[in-house]
Amino acid sequence: MSHSYTRQTAAEGVENALKVLEGRWKLVILFHLFGGHVLRFSELERAIPGISQKMLIQQLRQLEADGIVRRIVHHQVPPKVEYGLTDWGQALCPALDALLTWAAQRESARHEEPQGTD
Repeated sequence: MSHSYTRQTAAEGVENALKVLEGRWKLVILFHLFGGHVLRFSELERAIPGISQKMLIQQLRQLEADGIVRRIVHHQVPPKVEYGLTDWGQALCPALDALLTWAAQRESARHEEPQGTD
């Protein structure tokens, strides 16, 4: 599906996409789930030092509501809940990799620039 964007609608579209990713821990959660990883809540909690249980729940719920993360409930005793990415969530990986590459190139260019001689 192809879109004809104006400068305004393109800016709004990117802004809306970035709003979905807003949150201190959302990107960290996504990077733990990229590549088809499916993790239990407790595994995510251990993998992300410094995140509170409440914040992890909140961020996962927001990602789930936005269609990026899927919650998998296994009806057993004790209950088992796992989290993985939806196809749409996994599709974010190349975009975030491109952004990471862009940021690294910028950082590299900043170190190569001659310092001012005032």
